[in-house]
Amino acid sequence: MLYTSTRDASLRITSAEAITRGISADGGLFVPCETPKIDEAFLAKLVEMSYTDRAKAILKLYLTDFDPAEIDACVDAAYAPGKFSSADVAPVVTLHDNVNVLELWHGPTCAFKDMALQLLPHLLKASAAKTLRDKKIVILVATSGDTGKAALEGFRDVEGTNIVVFYPNSGVSPMQQKQMQTQEGANVGVCAVNGNFDDAQTGVKAIFTDPAVKQLFDEKGYVFSSANSINWGRLVPQIVYYFSAYADMVRQGKITLGDEINFVVPTGNFGNILAANYAVNMGLPVRKLICASNANNVLTDFITTGVYDRNRQFYMTVSPSMDILISSNLERLIFALSGEDDAAVRTLYDALKKTGRFDVGQATGDRIRALYAAGCCDDAATKRTIRETFEKHQYLCDTHTAVAVRVYEDYRAKTGDQTPAVIDSTASPYKFCTSVVEALGETVDGDDFAMLEKLEAITGIAAPAQLAGLRDKAIRFEGVCERNVDDMRAVIQRSLGL
Repeated sequence: MLYTSTRDASLRITSAEAITRGISADGGLFVPCETPKIDEAFLAKLVEMSYTDRAKAILKLYLTDFDPAEIDACVDAAYAPGKFSSADVAPVVTLHDNVNVLELWHGPTCAFKDMALQLLPHLLKASAAKTLRDKKIVILVATSGDTGKAALEGFRDVEGTNIVVFYPNSGVSPMQQKQMQTQEGANVGVCAVNGNFDDAQTGVKAIFTDPAVKQLFDEKGYVFSSANSINWGRLVPQIVYYFSAYADMVRQGKITLGDEINFVVPTGNFGNILAANYAVNMGLPVRKLICASNANNVLTDFITTGVYDRNRQFYMTVSPSMDILISSNLERLIFALSGEDDAAVRTLYDALKKTGRFDVGQATGDRIRALYAAGCCDDAATKRTIRETFEKHQYLCDTHTAVAVRVYEDYRAKTGDQTPAVIDSTASPYKFCTSVVEALGETVDGDDFAMLEKLEAITGIAAPAQLAGLRDKAIRFEGVCERNVDDMRAVIQRSLGL
């Protein structure tokens, strides 16, 4: 299978090249030239498999330039026993009635990004062996909170790689910041950016596509790649857990093979829900993908109207990983729905850069709404949902999962749709314990670590050891830079010792 760019449909490269490069030189994102199709017999086999074997089966459909033994080795290393706190890796649990929760946060950093970022370093190392000679890879990451730590942990001390993470100053939770600032490893670097996530992401993309910067680092023996979901190697592992959730629903007797289900996904950069879209296109029986946003509801408005408009107030919310107004992965969806019209994509994204908005038109908008529904909620509704969900169902949500729960309940009340639903739970509530304590109606009277202990006492649910153990870890990275290419490039050079 070959891959092309959303902004140059004439391009043809292998999956190893796409993973190594991360983003196309034209600024576009790599996408597969075809979609592998599965049938009911394939799904039936998945029902009897472990998560690891499901991952191997799906990845082999997309990474056809890899030897099957290479994929097996990568997957076995990513999901080795003990790396995830659940033996099922990504378990499906019942919330109530026909509403279920897909818990994606049992990995080493307690966020759904671990599902892909425990695998990507192995895929990237194997890809580099096929495509690069005598070059070291520099992983550049812009994070709204969870990707940064997951990428740092995944690439820590991986031979032949360095990783530099940029996060928005004052734009992540205290626990997320402490996770990144204390990161261990000889090949890691972390820096805050004076701005929001969109500023950090724009800066990283500019570095990727700046010929002068590329030449400078190339001369010194480095090439850039990405661990954000703009990298196909980050996105393709996420397709797996949608198939896995469906197989578990069948295994648990909640649906019959072939039945449709709904997925509800809290998302800001559109990568998580786009992975579900790829699963649907492959043949996974899904009725609706429900896109859940916080007060930064640019995706809700886009799905509803077909107009993407980032010219709006930016909110810093209690669900900071979704505080995003430029959703990078949406470009892949638009490319597909426009009939792979790269000229149309270039026109739309030129308009976004110049004016901050674009309109995909009625026909494309209708195609989006055929599969997608969307909703949003503010911080007050998010906190209320955390409390109600715990009181009614004894289930403790983090602030991002609560957005999805609220949006789904609103959707079901509006439409009457009783299709069995799976809600993506994207982080442990202990990553946002101060907000969760407040949501439960308790007094906030200390830092995040005091609130971690208080949340344990209130709920009787133990905090993950890797979060509780952060309290006494030494800070390694306290740097702050401005949101421009020159300052961010200088941070990278310092991190590499250049």
